Amino acid sequence: MAIFITGGARSGKSGFAEAYAMKLAKQGIYIATSQIWDDEMKERTAHHRATREQSGYGWRTIEEPLALAELLERLEAEHREDAERPAVLVDCLTLWLTNWLLRADYDTESGQDANRYDELHAEADKLIAAVADYTGPLLLVTNEVGSGIVPAYPLGRRFRDEAGRLNRKLAAVCAEAYLVVAGMPLDLKKHAFAFGED
Repeated sequence: MAIFITGGARSGKSGFAEAYAMKLAKQGIYIATSQIWDDEMKERTAHHRATREQSGYGWRTIEEPLALAELLERLEAEHREDAERPAVLVDCLTLWLTNWLLRADYDTESGQDANRYDELHAEADKLIAAVADYTGPLLLVTNEVGSGIVPAYPLGRRFRDEAGRLNRKLAAVCAEAYLVVAGMPLDLKKHAFAFGED
C-alpha cells in the first residue's frame, strides 16, 4: 500500500511519515535520496539519522540518490513473501527529482548543457510504475513547491513544473495521500472532489 505525503518545508511531513511507518510495521527501511554537497547538508543528514536511531524503532537506512525505482523493485522481490513486511519510507522525492534534473540539465564531464529531459521523464515513469506495483507499506515524502512565486530562472521553473507533474502522478497511484500543514496531516483522498457519473 503506497502512501503519498506532501507539504511545505518544515511542515512536519517527515515526522508524520515516520510516525505512520511505526504504526504500519515493526521495523522500517528508510531510503534517503539526498546527496551531501556541503557541511550544512552533512550536519543535517547526521541529525536526521541520529533522531531515527534515538526513536527506538528498527530503522535500516539505505542511501539511494538516483536508482529509486530499481531499489523499490528489489525490496518488493526480497520482502514479498515476508509475513511481516517492513515499512519503506522514501525521504524525499523532491531531492530525488533534483538529482535527476541536474543530470538532465548539465553534463559534468563535458561542462556543457545536457538537455536530457527524456531520461528524466523515463526515470519518473519507472518510479511511478515501481510504486504502483509495490505491495507492502510504502510511504513517499515530497515537497509541495508550486504554491509560491514563479522562480526567476529557467531551471527553477522547470523544477517547479516537474515536481508538480511527478507529485500529481504519484498521488494518483497511491492508496492514500496527505498534505501536512503546520504539523497537521490532512487526508486529501477523503476530501477530494469527484465528478459524479450521470
